[in-house]
Amino acid sequence: MERFIRSDQYHFIKNQAHNLLNSHMTTNDASVTQALQSITQEKVLDLFTELSSEQEQMIAQASDVKDETDAILYFSRLKQYVVPFPKLSEADIQKLFPKVKKLRVPAIPNEEWTELSYIGWNDVSANRKYIITTVDGELTGLYGHYKPLRQKSICSLCHEHEKVGMFTATFKGENKEETISRGNYICHNSQKCNQNIQSRQPLESFIKRMQA
Repeated sequence: MERFIRSDQYHFIKNQAHNLLNSHMTTNDASVTQALQSITQEKVLDLFTELSSEQEQMIAQASDVKDETDAILYFSRLKQYVVPFPKLSEADIQKLFPKVKKLRVPAIPNEEWTELSYIGWNDVSANRKYIITTVDGELTGLYGHYKPLRQKSICSLCHEHEKVGMFTATFKGENKEETISRGNYICHNSQKCNQNIQSRQPLESFIKRMQA
């Protein structure tokens, strides 16, 4: 069976399975558990428009998670079918940021590629944050000024309450002398942010808004 699960879908399924696992640990009411199992199965299957019978069977097993051992085994099997983020060389990344001199590209461990909806890193010396992701199927790079906040807030990419900073992108307006800046709060820790992302829609909307 080929890989068919996106990273955000994988994290959504994990979250639903964990919610079900918590219910098994906190209630002895069989009717409540059965209802949650049905809801879990419906939600995870609704992530996909087309599934083979084999794929559907695998995804539906999220509703069978009853303890930590079940969860570990299921997530391990599921991860084998997650489509990894396209592996990019340093030269590939450089091409996405042609105007940036002395670009500092991070090393990404091989095991993390299936966890990524985007590649993101902070350049503290330049007060910048870089983001690489796919929008409408095309790889794109975005960078901007980044100022960390002391308090936590809601991230525009993952919609979770995390340590964030203000990301601001600046670009030329229709008038060449005009500059336009747009910004919003996004996670300081891009790895944690990726783990929180359960839908690509906010991520792609953010990129489009910053580049418009």
